[in-house]
Amino acid sequence: MSIIATKTGDKGETSLYSGERVRKDDIRVESYGTIDELDAHLGEAKHHIKQPEIFEIIENIQKELKRVMGELASVRKRFPNPISEHDVELLNSIIEKYEKSLEINGFVISGKTMSSAKLDICRTVCRRAERHIMSLSSESSVSEHILAFVNRLSDVLYIFARLEER
Repeated sequence: MSIIATKTGDKGETSLYSGERVRKDDIRVESYGTIDELDAHLGEAKHHIKQPEIFEIIENIQKELKRVMGELASVRKRFPNPISEHDVELLNSIIEKYEKSLEINGFVISGKTMSSAKLDICRTVCRRAERHIMSLSSESSVSEHILAFVNRLSDVLYIFARLEER
């Protein structure tokens, strides 16, 4: 039997990490699916990043996104390694460190460089994920840490895009 093609989703349902079956268009699946999309875009963006330190931070963020997805895909049982206040504070420290070196005056036009354009795509996907997660939170319990993490992450991606334009 194939591990990838289980054929259990042929009728429009999927299994959550915690074992429940839900429709593939469930807002929970849309939430962690959009985080998965963000992760894929970040994987592509890394190949255009000029600054090694930003590359490394993005790789670490991708690892954290796996935790976000796992937690969002857990209903009846608690995800073993949930996003914490510490994770949010790490993003806050990244913002504080890099924001100081930028002069941002209002809106920017995306696409000055390939790397900044890719990071701006990541930022907009992150914002969409945040909106889906907010919708999920109106019908189910969502950790305040996940909400804060995704919100701060979009700020980090905005800052990194601006830094890559230099």
